[in-house]
Amino acid sequence: MFDSIVSNVSVVLRGKHEAVELAVLSLLADGHLLIEDVPGVGKTSLAKALAASVDCSWQRIQFTPDLLPSDVIGVSMWNRERESFNFQPGPIFANIVLADEINRASPRTQSALLEAMEERQVTIDGVTRRLPRPFLVIATQNPVEHEGTYRLPESQLDRFLMRISIGYPDRASELEILDTKSHGEPRIEPVLGVAEIVSMIEAIDRVRMADSIREYLVDLVHASRRHAGLALGLSPRATVQLAKASRAMAAARGRDYVTPDDVQALCAPVLAHRIVVGHDAASRGLTAHDAINDIVSAVPTPSGR
Repeated sequence: MFDSIVSNVSVVLRGKHEAVELAVLSLLADGHLLIEDVPGVGKTSLAKALAASVDCSWQRIQFTPDLLPSDVIGVSMWNRERESFNFQPGPIFANIVLADEINRASPRTQSALLEAMEERQVTIDGVTRRLPRPFLVIATQNPVEHEGTYRLPESQLDRFLMRISIGYPDRASELEILDTKSHGEPRIEPVLGVAEIVSMIEAIDRVRMADSIREYLVDLVHASRRHAGLALGLSPRATVQLAKASRAMAAARGRDYVTPDDVQALCAPVLAHRIVVGHDAASRGLTAHDAINDIVSAVPTPSGR
């Protein structure tokens, strides 16, 4: 079932198998995905193809500076005939929500997503409304052009299970893209339904994690808090989400148990956006990915059964 979604999305996004796999893992791990890359490499195409591969509801929100929180979560409107307020749900009430150019909206509008992403619910006029399951936010942002944008705060970044980049395609893949586009946009059909996705999420929760792997996760997180070059280490939420992603990776590989390789393969996409490099270390050229690699190298890998 995992491979069927990956193959379906890969029809649209040529030559980017790893990025497609990570996007599908985010869905199955019941997390959210941030795609950060330059314009034109397929960020929106990846999100739309993933949504089209599942027979579920999805909405696209184009984030702009004048977008209001009510435009995202909905608003209560006065009904003159009934003399009462009727709630008009916003586009957040969908299984998959594409938040396009999320960093172009004001911090007030960005914060409207916090409760929805963490608790799978929104509270409007004192009334709490549950969001459908599964619920996935796929946000995109351009890391190069900063004019007219608002930096995502750490509290919002921490809500994303993964942050990935797609990158430029290789020569062969770009030739395939030319051939494909000359015949129009490739049409893809849903390969799974909502009930099947929910069953996969529940199956992933049953993947076993040995005590040595659990201790390895905690050791990685604690090492980040002691790293000399970091101003902000990893939170307990990072531990929980790395465990969820590792279980999803194990299930996608056909196993019902997690290995250290699963954890290490996901450290960069799951952890790098949650740390803050100190000014002195950044001036010396240290990046978030470098710091994560340092931590993985320093923490002993568990061995044995």
